[in-house]
Amino acid sequence: MRHHDDPTKQPLARLIARMAVVAGMIASFAFPAFAQDAPMSAHATARSFGNGWECDRGYRRDGDACLAIIVPENAYATNRAYGSGWECLHGFQEVDDATCLEVVVPDGGYLDPSRQRWNCLSGYMKVDDLCLEIDLPPNTYLAGRGYGAAWLCDRGYEVKGDACIAIAIPENAYFEDASYGPGWKCYRSFAESDGGCTEIDLPDNAHPHRSGNRRECNKNFQKSKGLCVLNN
Repeated sequence: MRHHDDPTKQPLARLIARMAVVAGMIASFAFPAFAQDAPMSAHATARSFGNGWECDRGYRRDGDACLAIIVPENAYATNRAYGSGWECLHGFQEVDDATCLEVVVPDGGYLDPSRQRWNCLSGYMKVDDLCLEIDLPPNTYLAGRGYGAAWLCDRGYEVKGDACIAIAIPENAYFEDASYGPGWKCYRSFAESDGGCTEIDLPDNAHPHRSGNRRECNKNFQKSKGLCVLNN
């Protein structure tokens, strides 16, 4: 006797079947099958971990083959797995990823740490492909590396127009290296007056100030008309 399927169970069976199909599709996307690596090429070695192989030192992978790295003249092999596999020697510059040309350093210049550029020495200024010596006025020195050719006066000199002339130090004074003032200072017990240094006249009950260049009344005395009078 043939049994008839329960019609209430058929939709549920179809739903389960569809869910199985969908689950299979999701799994195919989530867990794709990885392609097997190509057979090992000549000049290659199996990886120390994982699957596959890698090219030997001095070779670089190109598809399924290992091709020898051609190191141009004036270059050396880096033996690295990235980059071109070579770098130019010190003093040579890479051109078009294919050759190394010498960096021509002009007179008055030097090769900088990058090995691919040059700069001018102190006292020279870069003009196109040359280092031209900077013409400095007498008694001056460069304030920087030569860019803009700024200069300062030597010690003991001051700027007058476009030149540096010696600082005139009056009698009873000494040179003072300061960014302000006349460039000199009076000795102790002398005071600046009319471009020179005159001796300080100490009245009674007075003494030189600790600066040494002016007078000060003794304790209990005060200044009055050039004198030190008792402070009542």
